[in-house]
Amino acid sequence: MKTFLLQFFTWWNSQTLGTRFHTWRHGKEVGQDEAGNVYYEGGVDSEGRTRRWVIYRDYSEASMIPPGWHGWMHHRVDVAPPSDTYKPRDWQKPHQPNLTGSAAAYRPKGSILSNQHRPQVTGDYDAWTPGS
Repeated sequence: MKTFLLQFFTWWNSQTLGTRFHTWRHGKEVGQDEAGNVYYEGGVDSEGRTRRWVIYRDYSEASMIPPGWHGWMHHRVDVAPPSDTYKPRDWQKPHQPNLTGSAAAYRPKGSILSNQHRPQVTGDYDAWTPGS
């Protein structure tokens, strides 16, 4: 019952009832990533391409899609990662979550949230003036 109410009243918890119904009617499961997100395809969009979508395991967070699946979702590659012919590129790194807003977020020197002091200004800046 809790799952039904969450799907009925919220859009950020995995999927809505409309998405569940659309997936049931038109979706064909393609695979699942290591985070538990499930990927589907089915139907055709306005450009004639096959629609592709993801049902997140927990909260709907786009940064939770690993690089291989991201390429497939955006029609950059035709082969989904669970396929035997899928080969990740050399430059693809393992997935890292978006840490913005967390304690592990990047905070440069001088940030009010960091305990480091801003670097001293060197004074090598010359303001531009017209005609110079």
